[in-house]
Amino acid sequence: MREIRISIAVITMVLVALGVVMVFSASSVFALRELGSSTYFLRRHLFYLMAGLCAMIMAMLVDYRLLAKYAKPIFLCSLASLLLVLVAGREVYGAKRWFQFFGFSFQPSELTKIAMIIYTADFLSRKREKIQNFFLGFMPIMMALGAVCLLILKQPDLGTTALIAAVIFIMMFVAGAKLWHMSLVGFLSLPALVYLIAKTPYRLRRIQAFLDPWKDQQGAGFQLVQSQIALGSGGLLGVGLGKSVQKLYYLPAAHTDFILSIIGEELGLFGTVSVIVLFTLLIWQGARIAKRCEDPFGYFLALGIVAVIALQAVINIGVSIGAFPTKGLPLPFVSYGGSALVVQMICIGLLLNISRVQDLA
Repeated sequence: MREIRISIAVITMVLVALGVVMVFSASSVFALRELGSSTYFLRRHLFYLMAGLCAMIMAMLVDYRLLAKYAKPIFLCSLASLLLVLVAGREVYGAKRWFQFFGFSFQPSELTKIAMIIYTADFLSRKREKIQNFFLGFMPIMMALGAVCLLILKQPDLGTTALIAAVIFIMMFVAGAKLWHMSLVGFLSLPALVYLIAKTPYRLRRIQAFLDPWKDQQGAGFQLVQSQIALGSGGLLGVGLGKSVQKLYYLPAAHTDFILSIIGEELGLFGTVSVIVLFTLLIWQGARIAKRCEDPFGYFLALGIVAVIALQAVINIGVSIGAFPTKGLPLPFVSYGGSALVVQMICIGLLLNISRVQDLA
């Protein structure tokens, strides 16, 4: 699988390099006017990228099978971090999602994504024959997932909660869980989802804006309208790198959640499609690693990693083009860094690790 590892590494580096360029392009004007330095976000992004590269190398070098041995402690540590952030985390706009260390922030829910995947992969690899048993195979994972979701919702962060739940459901479906078991959980969760949206004004406005963003162009639909204007303005080849108009205080979160819109404006349809093609190739090659893995733990671990990267990319792209409501999920490897970028690099390291170990087996 050496050729697969090379292709995944090359695709990841291309996406990361594009991210560095576009983060600077999308944030430089805002950073200069608001923070006094056009490279403020670029420097921080590079710091997280270097940390991510170091973490990726470590994830590549240590045999991934050791993670199965420590799956439960890793999961419990992630739960503890989610509890601790509610007590000692930094509050931003009413949300407690981050720890602050020496001017840099860390979001424990990002680490929980990979921790939950490792825990589920270990459970399924050991008890796959019991997965169709509601109490012995299905409920233990649902209880663990429920604890994670409740703590992340408390922050509050509905987007990450939905993403983690979707990934775990994909892993369980592939493992052979009964569809009616998963449907039952989904049906019982639906009233809670409706309540969480209805009781929170900004979430309700996001849904309303998604249905018709042009109805409230200066209010709830502002982001989606500006995103679509950016994508439409780029045409086939774009207005030119660094020449975006929408990043000039028109499009909020231009270097994070809506960086694809700036890519579309500056690099045109060609740039946007290129990003989509790169993610498609990355997901395909990751799926090939999972398919060829003979170790059950490695198979489910690779499946979960591919699923989380794929879903996050699809959701971010869908939000940018107006196909999904605004979720607040960054585009993997491309959006402005932070703990999300570090964890994404760890995921790539684990994928490469699985492939390497299988070659040696």
